[in-house]
Amino acid sequence: MPTISVTDGPQFEAEATTRLVIALEDNGVDILHRCGGNAKCTTCRVTFEAGESNKMTEAEQERLGENLGEFRLSCQILCEQDMRVTPIYRLSESEMDDAGPRPADHITPEPVWTET
Repeated sequence: MPTISVTDGPQFEAEATTRLVIALEDNGVDILHRCGGNAKCTTCRVTFEAGESNKMTEAEQERLGENLGEFRLSCQILCEQDMRVTPIYRLSESEMDDAGPRPADHITPEPVWTET
């Protein structure tokens, strides 16, 4: 199983079919996901220190637009390889009451993969 490491946070294993946002939240990482993992709000942003995937969903690519390459959307990434990430938006640093609705187990919208 791939190992996910969080800067200044935990290190854990995740199934390759697990969405990164879910793996992070399920392992106690403080991360926002206000739209419920639908590539709409960009609050689940992460930066990669290592292990960034070379594929991306069209939904993520469209949402990032001119910010492409600065960060990624954890709701659109599968834990297919070892990676080290830093969440950008955290519930504890916001004025919100909750992180957002739990994302579905599968990537939404239905992924169409492209190469980065």
